[in-house]
Amino acid sequence: MAHAGSVVAMPSLKTRLHDDLNAAMKARDELTTATLRMTLAAVTTEEVAGKAARELSDDEVQKVLAREGKKRREAAEAFDTAGRVELAERERAEGAVLERYLPVQLGDDELSELVRAAVAESGASGPQQLGAVMKLVQPRVAGRADGRRVSDEVRRQLAQA
Repeated sequence: MAHAGSVVAMPSLKTRLHDDLNAAMKARDELTTATLRMTLAAVTTEEVAGKAARELSDDEVQKVLAREGKKRREAAEAFDTAGRVELAERERAEGAVLERYLPVQLGDDELSELVRAAVAESGASGPQQLGAVMKLVQPRVAGRADGRRVSDEVRRQLAQA
């Protein structure tokens, strides 16, 4: 209930996930319903982990979403390798549902430019300085590119240094 003069806040990401889950259940969208249920279970697990239960911030919920998305990509790759095409497709479809809630991913050029700037800033001159460059570039990427993609680009640029 809003008080006079108060600012109406945007719904939290967790609230949006719950609202979308309810809408998916009403629409009988099995894929979205199952994916959001698993994701909200992962959020709840994260909230009760540790010494005291707590509400996750939107940034923390984003990290859970990113981790769940990564699990789907890895599972799809494993199923592809095993020749289980239908299971791989399901994992990719679940990943697509999760992507709706994640920041837009960086394009190759944008990622390359961020890495180039971090290499220059760190003064790195070879692959042995991968850690120093990653430390600078990770906060700038902030969930907009998979860690493996970032480290591959850093390695590529440092190999040319």
